[in-house]
Amino acid sequence: MDRKYIVAISVVMGVLFSACSKEDDSQSTATTGDSQPVAATAPIKIDPALASQGKDLYQQNCVFCHQPDAIGKPGFAPSLTNQEFLSVVSDKFLMGTIRDGRAGTGMPPFSHLGRKQVEAIVAFLRAHATRGNISAQVDAQPRSQGDERLGRFWFDSICATCHGPNGDGYVAGGTGTAIGKASFLDKATDGFIRTTIKDGRTNTRMIGYSGPEAMAALSDSDVDDIIAYLRTVPSKN
Repeated sequence: MDRKYIVAISVVMGVLFSACSKEDDSQSTATTGDSQPVAATAPIKIDPALASQGKDLYQQNCVFCHQPDAIGKPGFAPSLTNQEFLSVVSDKFLMGTIRDGRAGTGMPPFSHLGRKQVEAIVAFLRAHATRGNISAQVDAQPRSQGDERLGRFWFDSICATCHGPNGDGYVAGGTGTAIGKASFLDKATDGFIRTTIKDGRTNTRMIGYSGPEAMAALSDSDVDDIIAYLRTVPSKN
């Protein structure tokens, strides 16, 4: 039997009988998603006054979906204070998403707040970080050179379980976000997607899919195949 089908069967069985989350370990060594370890760095210093203003704005605009302290709610809104997320996401990504929203999802645009208030919300989110930010290294990773045909196989076998058949996310009844929407893919770099697939996010349903402890030890080329397929999804979705 072809190796990919054997691994896919193992993944499906693992999803059915195994827990999907990892215990949070804020002291673990981060990676850039391309198997290169990154030395631990201190969390970004945040202006307390700006973060306090951001907290008030968050309570007025964001708490209804993302919950107190931005911990999120599975199947409804993602966690914005997950440590893996905060370590790899750039301010540009956060601000652009808040400003523009996510078309085709429940995330509306908040451009009416203006740049300064959006920056304050980002500062509030950053204040939750216990790790340094490596988004510059992550976003500098090379673009995927994967095979979208193989990527579709992996996506349908693994990712669609939570993110929906076309990456539609919550609107398709999934527990994962809408990673197939142009509103996400236009802002997410291949490095950001690659790192998330490989490392996962602790205390969420997004497990890591790389390494000996992963539910499915996808190779670097397997992960890049998934990214290549994702890049084709907006034309259909």
